[in-house]
Amino acid sequence: MKKNLLSLAVVALLGAATATSATAQAKMAPNTVMVGGEAMYANKNIVENAVNSKDHTTLVAAVKAAGLVATLQSKGPFTVFAPVNDAFENLPAGTVETLLKPENKATLTKVLTYHVVAGNLTADKIMAAIKAGKGTATLTTVSGGKLTAMMNGAKNVVLTDESGNTACISTYDVTQSNGVIHVIDKVMLPK
Repeated sequence: MKKNLLSLAVVALLGAATATSATAQAKMAPNTVMVGGEAMYANKNIVENAVNSKDHTTLVAAVKAAGLVATLQSKGPFTVFAPVNDAFENLPAGTVETLLKPENKATLTKVLTYHVVAGNLTADKIMAAIKAGKGTATLTTVSGGKLTAMMNGAKNVVLTDESGNTACISTYDVTQSNGVIHVIDKVMLPK
């Protein structure tokens, strides 16, 4: 009898855990992508999602220092090429600290808005533009600068900044309520 009760209790616990897991998965919409160990929800805006990504703490700090939070919470739509923390760490020593100083707010804003394109450019749209451009697509950023997109293989998009630096997109199409984020591995720098 005790063995049967124990078995029933284990079955009940496993059933509850499975139901909880199924409920959690059901709450994650089909467009939900994991970034920085956290779910990015399509019904949240760029800032609401980015603050939860452990891979984007430097980017979030920079957005706050530049006073761009309200802009990136607005209707948009925006396409954001979001560098991970390692991308900022790979800049020359002292670069991030210098950019975050209040007296460098204009430069920081220019660098950050160089990672933003007006509109909702999904990976399919970027790849179609590259194909239409016979191998390259020029993207005009909110800062007024240009990024060049091209393919590196069949499904990998590479961005090149105005100085010739390249970044690979590591996570595509993180849908937001006000646009889309593509995670990149380098910081793009305007001239």
